[in-house]
Amino acid sequence: MSTAQLPETAVTGLGVVAPNGLGAEEYWTATLKGASGIGRISRYDPSGYPSPLAGEVLDFAAEEHLSSRMLPQTDRMTRMALAASDWALADADADPGQLPEFGMGVVTASSSGGFEFAQNELQKLWSKGPEYVSAYQSFAWFYAVNTGQISIRHGMRGPSGVLVTDQAGGLDALAHARRHVRGGIPLLVSGGMDASLSPWGLVSLNTSGRLTRCADPERAYAPFDAGADGHVPGEGGAILVLEDAAAARGRGARSYGTIAGYGATFDPAPETGREPGLRRAVELALADAGVGAADIDAVFADAAGTRDLDRVEAEALTAVFGPYGVPVTAPKTMTGRLYSGAGSLDVAAALLSMRDAMVPPTLHVPEPADDCPLDLVRDTARALSVRTALVLARGHGGFNAALVLRAPDADA
Repeated sequence: MSTAQLPETAVTGLGVVAPNGLGAEEYWTATLKGASGIGRISRYDPSGYPSPLAGEVLDFAAEEHLSSRMLPQTDRMTRMALAASDWALADADADPGQLPEFGMGVVTASSSGGFEFAQNELQKLWSKGPEYVSAYQSFAWFYAVNTGQISIRHGMRGPSGVLVTDQAGGLDALAHARRHVRGGIPLLVSGGMDASLSPWGLVSLNTSGRLTRCADPERAYAPFDAGADGHVPGEGGAILVLEDAAAARGRGARSYGTIAGYGATFDPAPETGREPGLRRAVELALADAGVGAADIDAVFADAAGTRDLDRVEAEALTAVFGPYGVPVTAPKTMTGRLYSGAGSLDVAAALLSMRDAMVPPTLHVPEPADDCPLDLVRDTARALSVRTALVLARGHGGFNAALVLRAPDADA
């Protein structure tokens, strides 16, 4: 079967947990206003860390969304993923109880697993002894636990999986879910959710050398800026419902848009002198979607926030679109980089941009770098008809992913 004959994959439901909003609409309203969720870490004293800042989800109360039975066996990221899956299915008007259990699957992304749960149990082990460690530690830390818990919660026994490619994972998971839809599975729950802001988690994140040293939330995490010195970590993400577009139309479901194209590459070793793989990922995604560079209305950038990585992304975009050739935005400057949750949250933002003809702003870029000739949407949202969008993500270690989205009424 040719690519043109493969079934279209529609996104019919969005479930968002973000530092600047719970639920897709609250997140989107805050994002269009430029309301940031980045601030000083509140759950413990962060003064001993290089930077005290993070994108924390402050208003999420797990007990309001999950049963008391679930709370002792789940990490913070899993609790958020379960709530987001409920919201996404409700948004899609899809009742798993009325669907064939082997006709539904779950594919999520993971970056670090349940760090906060693991830290708490390790502290018990060291301070009290092994008899005080929860039996749930055996799986609550596991990188695949979100997929497992979502599938159990909703009775989804079809093809499932987990992608572990750091920041790129949120896009990789959606693309893998699209393969299952094309293979005949009617409905997939997919996306990513991360929460690694516990003290142990933050120590681990600092080993990358990519976290900002800035303590001012109004200046920290400034991608494509001449003074960029790293990113702010964050927690949260988005869970999406993917369906065969024709089947979704048949049941009267609303479509936010379709996943039209995908490309993934891996950076070559630095000593080879070969070009990083991001440009190639973009070209693969455009080819998979059957569109050219001129068809892309907006780019949702990876926006690493370090001078060298920003330059690589700008070079890739300039090579494909030309200098200042397409509007570029990075709404993650309001949430921090969410690791496995970042890509799927950017996809949600891009789909909402299509719906409302508004591209959200990038914050904290007072002095765009000369070597990043991008049409950056800065400070305020831009009114723009978005029919086709490109979302980019890069994971630590060399992962590159690109996803092309098409507005629902542009499917033909």
